[in-house]
Amino acid sequence: MNRTFITAVLLMLAAPLSAHAEGVKVEPLSKTEVTSSGQPIELPRGHITVITSTYEIPPGAKLPVHKHPYPRYGYMMSGQLRITNVATGKSETFKSGDFVIESLGQWHKAESVGTDPVKLLVIDQVPNGENNTILQDKGAATAH
Repeated sequence: MNRTFITAVLLMLAAPLSAHAEGVKVEPLSKTEVTSSGQPIELPRGHITVITSTYEIPPGAKLPVHKHPYPRYGYMMSGQLRITNVATGKSETFKSGDFVIESLGQWHKAESVGTDPVKLLVIDQVPNGENNTILQDKGAATAH
């Protein structure tokens, strides 16, 4: 799956190190230029804040319909998460070890499927002072 962000960071950090240090191994996980819905990846301009969070989502839990105005990357540490694009109806299930580059500005929902809780590392890149989740029902940005 899409593991571009982590791969790029690891390659940038490890490539110079691996040439000068024994035992350093770099395993590229994937490479992509598009989000999970096929949009080109573009970073916010100007000063940004990087927010790193962990989520734990119990089996069967459903996240409400929402969208992200800025880049959001997720690394699946455990469990299975089904993300459904509301407009297209397209669903994709991500599992442990997968990297998710979420769609930008598109309404979607998510559900923890399977028997194990989802444990997810999330990285947001937002302009200073901004949030990265807008709930469809409330129309207000949240910190999630």
